[in-house]
Amino acid sequence: MTIQQTPIVPGAAWRDIINRESLEAFASAFVRDPVLVASVANGAMYGAAAIRTFFKASAAIYETLAFTSEERVGHRTFLEWKGSALGGKAIDGITILARDATGLIERIEIYHRPLAIVLAFSNELEHTLGDTLGAKLFARARQLS
Repeated sequence: MTIQQTPIVPGAAWRDIINRESLEAFASAFVRDPVLVASVANGAMYGAAAIRTFFKASAAIYETLAFTSEERVGHRTFLEWKGSALGGKAIDGITILARDATGLIERIEIYHRPLAIVLAFSNELEHTLGDTLGAKLFARARQLS
């Protein structure tokens, strides 16, 4: 008898969480007050509702997005990805999910690159979300001085 292992598709579990239909189903993957930090934002976002709003707005900006690798080290999952956004511009980065001892997500960190797309992506989020998630959360750096 041959036992075959099912290959792990990078990002599949994370995509399942992101694509959950309701806020309640989405929030069930998180601790009570999760936090999201991202290179496209000037500050952190708190709570499952804010995080879900961010991801829905971000999803509308991407034209393509594919997870290329997934590694788990202790309570952290590292997801590398590549894609395109804003008229076919290349974008890639890493998403880090930190979980508590029970397996619930307590912190998400997202780092986009290169810098030009980080700024353009942040501008698009500012246009889409405005102050929905906080004043000047996605404002351009020159507006903050």
